[in-house]
Amino acid sequence: MDEVMTVADAASFGRGNRALYGSPPSQNPFPHNLPIFSAFLAFALAQFLKVFTNWYKEKRWDSKRMISSGGMPSSHSATVTALAVAIGLEEGVGAPAFAIAVVLACVVMYDASGVRLHAGRQAELLNQIVCEFPPEHPLSTVRPLRELLGHTPIQVVAGGVLGCVVAYLMRSTS
Repeated sequence: MDEVMTVADAASFGRGNRALYGSPPSQNPFPHNLPIFSAFLAFALAQFLKVFTNWYKEKRWDSKRMISSGGMPSSHSATVTALAVAIGLEEGVGAPAFAIAVVLACVVMYDASGVRLHAGRQAELLNQIVCEFPPEHPLSTVRPLRELLGHTPIQVVAGGVLGCVVAYLMRSTS
């Protein structure tokens, strides 16, 4: 038996009721996808801001900060927070997509300030140990490990705040 779409069903497409029906097949999903645009914008803005926070801290410009991990603010936190907030604004905080996004955000932010931060600190210690090897040691010529991998809790919080602001401003301009 074929399903019939009523006028009320058709009107609900514009109000975020995509969980039942999905996006209309004839439309491109990207022009109206606030969550993905908010997430990408928050990521790009966080990466861009790292150049300035690095200059403030070290008093030198380093454009490589725009494509590296670690530093202030956390682009990972900004991305997942913007995604979760935008989904919450679009679909409502009771939507399953919002719950998934919040859990994802918590895992990513915990990982950024926990596992990755400590891996970076271990890399720093290992690099110091390798530097003390005599030149004839086989590991003395090994390329140093990347040390700036994770984030301090304040960097994670700053990224989260940035993500919230971006999602809210994107929502208010659309």
